[in-house]
Amino acid sequence: MKRETTSRILRTLPREKAFYFFTSIGNYTGENASSLKEFMDKINQVNMKSLEFHFYRGDFEKWIAEVLEDEELAEDVQKLQKLSLTGDELRLRLYTTVSKRYSYLISQLSPRHI
Repeated sequence: MKRETTSRILRTLPREKAFYFFTSIGNYTGENASSLKEFMDKINQVNMKSLEFHFYRGDFEKWIAEVLEDEELAEDVQKLQKLSLTGDELRLRLYTTVSKRYSYLISQLSPRHI
């Protein structure tokens, strides 16, 4: 993966491009994520109802693909939908998927890859 692509995926976004967490249409949780790192951290913090709401609407993979521009992670998140996860299992699998990708991307920016 090109360094520019990795940097773009890991960048901090302007507020209008952030992911805003809701528990249902019109019910904002007060939480948002402006980067992949923030998104990863928020997975363990936001209300479970919010995670399930966005997960099954396809909001996460849409934001990851269209805003963060990480098609690979978007596909991995989409694959999780087929497992019909809920509750703590959903939180754990989603966090594990995102954190593995984040760790990989960070490793691509380390000096040994330049």
